[in-house]
Amino acid sequence: MQRFPALVILCCLFSPAVADWPQWGGSPGRNNTPPDRNLPTEWNVGEFDWRTGEWDPATAKNIKWVARLGSTTYGTPVVAGEKVFCATNNGAGYVRRYPADVDLGVLLCLSRRDGRFGWQLSREKLKKGDETDNELDWPEQGICCSPLVEGDRLWIVTNRGEVACLDADGFYDGANDGPYTDEPSNDRAEADVVWLYNMMDELGVRQHNMAACSVTAAGDLLLVGTSNGRDDMADEMPAPEAPSFIALDKRTGDLLWADASPGRNVLHGQWYSPAFGVLGGVPQALFPGGDGWLYSFRAERSDTGKPELLWKFDLNPKESEWEAGGSGERNNIIATPVICDGLVYLATGQDPEYGEGPGNLWCIDPTKRGDVSPQLAVDREGNPVPPRRERAIDREAGEQLRDNPNSAAVWGYTGEDLNGDGEREFEETMHRTLGMAAVKDGILVIADLAGLVHCLDAKTGKLHWTHDMLAGIWGSPMIADGKVYLGDEDGDLIVFELSPWKKILAENDMAGSVYSAPVVSDGVLYISTRNRLFAIAPDE
Repeated sequence: MQRFPALVILCCLFSPAVADWPQWGGSPGRNNTPPDRNLPTEWNVGEFDWRTGEWDPATAKNIKWVARLGSTTYGTPVVAGEKVFCATNNGAGYVRRYPADVDLGVLLCLSRRDGRFGWQLSREKLKKGDETDNELDWPEQGICCSPLVEGDRLWIVTNRGEVACLDADGFYDGANDGPYTDEPSNDRAEADVVWLYNMMDELGVRQHNMAACSVTAAGDLLLVGTSNGRDDMADEMPAPEAPSFIALDKRTGDLLWADASPGRNVLHGQWYSPAFGVLGGVPQALFPGGDGWLYSFRAERSDTGKPELLWKFDLNPKESEWEAGGSGERNNIIATPVICDGLVYLATGQDPEYGEGPGNLWCIDPTKRGDVSPQLAVDREGNPVPPRRERAIDREAGEQLRDNPNSAAVWGYTGEDLNGDGEREFEETMHRTLGMAAVKDGILVIADLAGLVHCLDAKTGKLHWTHDMLAGIWGSPMIADGKVYLGDEDGDLIVFELSPWKKILAENDMAGSVYSAPVVSDGVLYISTRNRLFAIAPDE
């Protein structure tokens, strides 16, 4: 087993800081648009021995190094200091006491210089009797989110519904940082846990299939989605009073506030990530709900244990209906809000097993207050109707829709008839998405689960162009160096010119499905596939 050599350890601890990309989206605003230049457009990942998986670097072009991940990887890597962190499962079997055939949720720490293994957080699967509980912790899925790294501390949500604070240096610093000191092993190959907050034990949360939230921070507030969801059949809400949104003290793990606004209206699961920004002069924590609403809370401590709700926005049409199995048009939210130039961008989606139905992309003005949805459902007397899970409005009961004079919708996009034939074709339709948008120089790019890439004017929502990747897209785009980078389920990584006119610069075969977003730090691209992590930079 290769680990950090002594020289690399010293570099990790004492080398000057380099440009980092330390969380999902790079910053609390979540806009994946790093400032790097002179990035490669084309590369060749090289050949791998089909028996051993060993990489032949002589067959590669513009590949700095390759590292083994697990057998299934959904986590987007983050880069901090001299380390790269990527969540996956245990298919690589780096830790001696956990061979590769033991199913775990895993966070890997690798060397930024050469991809060597440093240490691993290992979280055993939740059990029900003698078998893995599929309802709570789906087999082989591992940890499915990205960590947040600040200095020598790292925070991540595990497959067991825990918020874990780790020492980013692991046990390489020679200390077992606490208050948590009950690690089963202090070997350098293993993680040094600083504190753990178990959301299932502390809050009564019951996650659906998995917990998945890439946390962010607003000062000392750690913003976390709990993943509280419905039961295995999506029929019942086992813990409707449990919170969906929480803030912890990132130093201590203490609960600062919690909110359960979606309640029984959660459609399925809640697998979102929050964002944070100072918008209209107010610090706002943006949480997408499993009911299809986006909630904004004042991102400050609360004396009451409840956050102040600033505004909420219903992303679904009021006439839409929720139907089990994904056949309806009512969606929840899996994507992450993106903040750019004082506006918020967010799209709807569903569990990818439910297919590629219609979706909605919104641009929202975050300076308004209250219910800022485009429309309101009201009863016969004109009073607002409380939100409902399956359908927002009951026409038979005399309920009506009214345009909301307080709407914060700048624009909404469901597609556009580009060719002017009076019909909305497949290539002209916005479908459900798992990924977030990226916005740069007035241009927005987003991909949907059906495999379409949509390029729009970020201020008006006017469609510039679409492109069919001919494969499902789970991840999000990155915009850097005047280019758009995006991967798909077939393992193709496409590069567009950032332009209102479609221009494909290259298509690169990654030799494995890409479920994550490309990231770049200090001139190096990092792209995780199903089972490998590639560091991509121009050959010297």
